[in-house]
Amino acid sequence: ERAIARHEVREIEQRHTVDGPRQDVTLDEDDDVVIIYNRVPKTASTSFTNIAYDLCAKNKYHVLHINTTKNNPVMSLQDQVRFVKNVTSWKEMKPGFYHGHISYLDFAKFGVKKKPIYINVIRDPIERLVSYYYFLRFGDDYRPGLRRRKQGDKKTFDECVAAGGSDCAPEKLWLQIPFFCGHSSECWNVGSRWALEQAKYNLINEYFLVGVTEELEDFIMLLEAALPRFFRGATELYRTGKKSHLRKTTEKKLPTKETIAKLQQSEIWKMENEFYEFALEQFQFVRAHAVREKDGELYILAQNFFYEKIYPKSN
Repeated sequence: ERAIARHEVREIEQRHTVDGPRQDVTLDEDDDVVIIYNRVPKTASTSFTNIAYDLCAKNKYHVLHINTTKNNPVMSLQDQVRFVKNVTSWKEMKPGFYHGHISYLDFAKFGVKKKPIYINVIRDPIERLVSYYYFLRFGDDYRPGLRRRKQGDKKTFDECVAAGGSDCAPEKLWLQIPFFCGHSSECWNVGSRWALEQAKYNLINEYFLVGVTEELEDFIMLLEAALPRFFRGATELYRTGKKSHLRKTTEKKLPTKETIAKLQQSEIWKMENEFYEFALEQFQFVRAHAVREKDGELYILAQNFFYEKIYPKSN
């Protein structure tokens, strides 16, 4: 994948040499848009991203996968600069949809004039951890032949928690908060109240929309209504192609009530769950003001504002 990506970049750079400098490329306002989906692992991110891939040719935008070494969500300072420069000045890749397992990056710190649109999806923290636990051991139906890091370990999640294993420890729940908090050191200090509040702040002030895995279809519907340049046709595609888009972890066993209760005693779960509930409430608030329900189906509201007075009056 990296070799192919480098080859594509070289081809584009060669076209610059033939076609003229990059500054000559002017974009319409509708095309000068970049969306960043800094996807949290095991939140149905692959299912959602596959829809973006399916729509990109039809809706005429580019999809770029950000792959970091060892899936490290924190970029070096020099890589942050490179990434910001790519996203903002790589006009040939606009409109662009970037996705990858990276924590939130504040573009304003780098002096850019136009920031990207951030979106994301989060999940119930225990459900996300259980899914990730079994994913590392058994993989999923997306790439069934790929050998996973913990393959061969047959221990169930319940057995892991009962034995106090490291793969199911409460500290492993600490992921969605730092992904939204960002590249500050304190974001990655497990159990940091500051990190939780910063994650909440970023979710409200820096993210266009944050959905939840459990209500993914509604998230897609809202995106299609608000950003049709990218997501026109997404809702229908999700509904009709659901089986092909959903990615399921194999061999997953649901935890017992005792296991869940044990994890819920930890302060880390309480903070991650507080963030999840905060995100869920905000998503439901946005949805309530954007849709109406009729006969069990949701419908997007038509434009509900108008300009009553415009002065000075034209002749």
